[in-house]
Amino acid sequence: MPKTPLAMNDDVSPDPAPEAPARFDTPETRYVNRELSWLSFNRRVLAEAENEAFPLLERLRFLSISASNLDEFVMIRVAGLEGQASRGLETLGIDGRDPQQQLEAIREQMGALVVRQQRVLDDLRRLLALEGIWIATFEDLDEGQKGWLRDYFESDILPLITPQAIDPSHPFPFVANFGAGVIFRLKRGKRKADLMEMVLIPTAAPRFVRVPGEKAIYVSIEQLVVEFAELLFPGFKILGDGLFRVLRDSDIEVEEEAEDLVRFFRTAIQRRRRGNVVLLELDDECDEVAEALLREQFEVDEEMTVKTSGMLGLADLAAVCSEPRPDLKFTPFSPRYPERILAHDGDCFSAIREKDIVIHHPYESFEVVVDFLRQAARDPAVVSIKQTLYRAGDQSPVIAALIEAAENGKAVTAVVELKARFDEERNLQWATELERAGVQVIYGFTEWKTHAKVSLVVRRDEDGYATYCHFGTGNYHPVNARIYTDFSYFTADPALGRDAAKMFNFVTGYIEPTDLEKLAISPIGLQDKLYELIDREIANAAKGKPAGIWAKMNSITNQGVIDKLYEASAAGVEIVLVVRGICSLRAGVPGLSDNISVKSIIGRFLEHSRMWAFANGADLPSKKADVWITSADAMSRNLEHRVEVMVPVTNKTVHDQLVDQVMLANILDTERSWRLGADGQYERMRVGEDGFNCHEYFMENPSLSGRGNALKAHDVPRLTLKGEHT
Repeated sequence: MPKTPLAMNDDVSPDPAPEAPARFDTPETRYVNRELSWLSFNRRVLAEAENEAFPLLERLRFLSISASNLDEFVMIRVAGLEGQASRGLETLGIDGRDPQQQLEAIREQMGALVVRQQRVLDDLRRLLALEGIWIATFEDLDEGQKGWLRDYFESDILPLITPQAIDPSHPFPFVANFGAGVIFRLKRGKRKADLMEMVLIPTAAPRFVRVPGEKAIYVSIEQLVVEFAELLFPGFKILGDGLFRVLRDSDIEVEEEAEDLVRFFRTAIQRRRRGNVVLLELDDECDEVAEALLREQFEVDEEMTVKTSGMLGLADLAAVCSEPRPDLKFTPFSPRYPERILAHDGDCFSAIREKDIVIHHPYESFEVVVDFLRQAARDPAVVSIKQTLYRAGDQSPVIAALIEAAENGKAVTAVVELKARFDEERNLQWATELERAGVQVIYGFTEWKTHAKVSLVVRRDEDGYATYCHFGTGNYHPVNARIYTDFSYFTADPALGRDAAKMFNFVTGYIEPTDLEKLAISPIGLQDKLYELIDREIANAAKGKPAGIWAKMNSITNQGVIDKLYEASAAGVEIVLVVRGICSLRAGVPGLSDNISVKSIIGRFLEHSRMWAFANGADLPSKKADVWITSADAMSRNLEHRVEVMVPVTNKTVHDQLVDQVMLANILDTERSWRLGADGQYERMRVGEDGFNCHEYFMENPSLSGRGNALKAHDVPRLTLKGEHT
């Protein structure tokens, strides 16, 4: 069996060589803490904001993404740990740390990350200014620009804001999640006591105001509130001020005894807006009296307070990225529409009947998914549609197609997941729209999320009823489909159709599926199927046969799966994992995971597709490989607390596309890859003269299953393990 590809690649930075522990019988020596691994992932995202090979506005976008990621991490993960610690719970992380120990480690790393974010912003501000885009401080502006901003403040901002005194007759105002404002300490006349006033930043106003002119000058709204405070408080002397921003606990825990999920979530969404403050952000020049008041009123201690010398709420910088400067952005990319479907005059059902097809998003258009459902809605031969909905977006063509189908007399069932975090309110709205149109809406299980991405269409073909299925690794979200890499697998395989129908019956009627022919479904069998497939590789290695595993996922934290992979490594199975985000597995540790290599790809597109390939007695890649795509990560929440599907791929062309094209390109990538070392740290892989960029490869080359006869002449470079493209 050849060595793993990552070990063969000369462009890989050498592994650190820490002294390996002699024993691996403690959690700390076997696993990496989930939260600290996530912080490592967000550092890799932030590193792309420092990547000089990227256009400047794209670098600013990565800074915004890293800040948005960190906000969500605080609102969910940190809030959860703080709740456990405050209740005295001793729930241990996979590495054996209790909640308080995890919080201490998180805060140390978070502090360094916030400092680094501000340093990156300073660098990008300077570089963008050279290109005529100013993220300005008020001191940067000339008198004419200041005058325009004063007029703008009086006409557009002043009517939106309401100063609120804070004293015994004026209780401390409520500040919503993500709420930001300025607190002032004032003096008036001979009044002895200082007066405290709060001005909340109006959410209806843009965070950044663009000053008219050839140069793109952006000024944050909170600066205007501070600079023009005399318009708010005429006759007062301003003794001090301070900017602040709050993040609140935003997790929603579903009560198992909840009798009405819709009513529960409508109430829970309101509660979330008023959750406990878990982080108070302040500018480092915040008035001391104001800071003390804020900390007292929000009931946060020093550990839950972050002070920064820079800008608060960096996620809002995404607004500046919309500046029309194509020279400072990635070259526009238009997804391909698969030629094989066009060869059938756009008839999705005809193309799928001919043979299976995988659409590789975002390189191939999400419109295929929409067209599949639109055609089903309008085709007189289609009798029923069943659809899972986890995230669908604001303006969802998928929802529109389901409504049209119901209005056209089809039997339409939609499984709407109310527990899709931060999409609960939108999903409630979609559920109402669907029910109004006559769609049968199901909310699934109280305790489990329905995370599987499945469409099931029953059509009356010439030879009887036939099922057409779509299995996805991502969401039915048209915006995400332009950014996230995912698979959309279309098939008319009757066995997969029968299994998909059983999955829907499980969700809608609690009828546990038995005698599944091909699908594996969690939480009732998917994890066991993974163990079975890994055990087969272990057995093959014991017999001296080639044994290997390639897998791609967003996160791996499930202890059982990790231990099974350690067992396979010890048996001699060569394992290559492409894990974008959290990785609790320790890779390349002598005596524990010698035969496991892990890499993370961070770049223009967000890696989101999930698949497994098992050698099955032949060296990978090969025609014999056992290939599966899945909606599930190797996390306990996916394998034990969600309804997920794992789908075998047997069609030759689709099989080759996934193994020889998609998986191999990810393994060979060096230009967007980070390698996980035995010490648990990631190191960027060097580009070098022979560097390979998997994103560029997919943008430039059609997929194998989608190219059709019209593109047979297109010479798609064939990839090999040694990085040769023939």
